[in-house]
Amino acid sequence: MATILRTLSYKYQWFYDGISNLAALAVGGENRFRNLALEQLPIDKNTEVLDLCCGAGQTTKILAQYSDRVTGLDASPVALTRAQRNVPNARYIEGLAQNMPLESERFDLVHSSVALHEMNPDELQQIFQEVYRVLKPGGVFAFIDFHKPTNGLFWPPLALFMWLFETQTAWQLLQTDLLAKLEETGFKIARHKLYVGGSLQVAQAKK
Repeated sequence: MATILRTLSYKYQWFYDGISNLAALAVGGENRFRNLALEQLPIDKNTEVLDLCCGAGQTTKILAQYSDRVTGLDASPVALTRAQRNVPNARYIEGLAQNMPLESERFDLVHSSVALHEMNPDELQQIFQEVYRVLKPGGVFAFIDFHKPTNGLFWPPLALFMWLFETQTAWQLLQTDLLAKLEETGFKIARHKLYVGGSLQVAQAKK
C-alpha cells in the first residue's frame, strides 16, 4: 500500500527529485546511481538509445551526454512535457512499454531506470518481448531496479520506502526472477550486480 506521498512525488517534480537524490546516497549519489546500468557499455555519439519509461528525463539527461541519438518513451504526456523541458536535445514518444510504437531492430541500447517495478508479471513479460523486438541483433537491455535484499539488515529501510511510495507491483518484483524471464525471452545475461545489501540490482542483457 502506498501513501499520499506517492501521489505527491508524481505531482511535484521537486519532491520526486528530492526523494530520488536522498535514496541515491546509498550508492554514492544521484549521478552514480543514474550511471550504474551503463557501466562498461560502449556508448558513443551515434549509438541509438531508448530510455524506456523515461519519466521527466532524469536518466535521459545522462544518456544524452553519451549519445546524440537518444529517444525517450513514456506513457505519461505530463512526464514527457517535463522531459522535453529538461532534456530538449532528445526525441520523445508517447506510448506503452508493453506495446511500443517503434520499429523493430532500431536500437543499440534500451535502458530502464527503476521503472520495471511498476509493472505486474504479465506486463513485464510483454515488455521484455518488446525490448527484444526493438533491439538490433547484439543490442543490450540495461536496467536498474529493486531486488529482494540478500542482507536482512536492508529489509526494514526497503520495506518502509516501498510502503510509503510504491504499490503491490513493487512487492511482486521482489519475488520475480527477472533474469530467468529475460532468458526465456531470448536474452543472454551479460552482467548482473547487486548493491545496497542486495536491495538494488543492475543487469545488462544482450540480444
